[in-house]
Amino acid sequence: MKSAKETRRILDKLETQHPGADTELHHTTPFELLVATILSAQSTDARVNIVTPVLFKRYPNAHALAQATTSELEPQIHSTGFFRAKSKSLIGMAQALVAEHGGEVPADMDKLVTLPGVGRKTANVVLGHALGVPGLPVDRHVLRVSNRIGIAESDDAEVVEQQLTKAMPKARWTRTSDTLILHGRRICKPKPLCDQCVVRDDCDYFRLVISRVRDRKAPKKKKHDPRRIRAARR
Repeated sequence: MKSAKETRRILDKLETQHPGADTELHHTTPFELLVATILSAQSTDARVNIVTPVLFKRYPNAHALAQATTSELEPQIHSTGFFRAKSKSLIGMAQALVAEHGGEVPADMDKLVTLPGVGRKTANVVLGHALGVPGLPVDRHVLRVSNRIGIAESDDAEVVEQQLTKAMPKARWTRTSDTLILHGRRICKPKPLCDQCVVRDDCDYFRLVISRVRDRKAPKKKKHDPRRIRAARR
């Protein structure tokens, strides 16, 4: 695994390829972002952005959502997938916010992860983007990209979070996650676009896998046979 100094240098490069990565989330309140992040599981940002404006008009805060029933909520979030489980999580989360935190989203990891439907990734998203608390969410893109490049070394999201937060300054935690996520969506996809990557020369996966595959596919140079050369000249 690469050193902290190498990791920071690599993130510097990636940020030049994905400027403004930390401005991608548009939900303005901690409550809205918490709801949207729960809905985003196994869904797309585009789909969530279609569903949430109408949802927030009906349920603008935790107090309103806590009064909802699953039969009311499920049709509104159906298109995001896993709507039954998400409906239970959203209502349970809202009820817990009202009962335990006066309807406000707490700016504390330990308190957030006790809410229904909220794990470390969701909590880190809300902390970093809506509450001003450094957080480094690790999703499938961050896992894939960080392991490929070699700035992390684990399939466990919490371990990767620890490795990256140890290497990066707190002030850059949220931006680091956003940058790796965008790189995973745009460039380092499951089938990577290595020729468009600014850190290709620093990437373990490119060096150990992609380069070797390309070398094997490259046409072999024909050996010069002096007898053939002489025959061709006759």
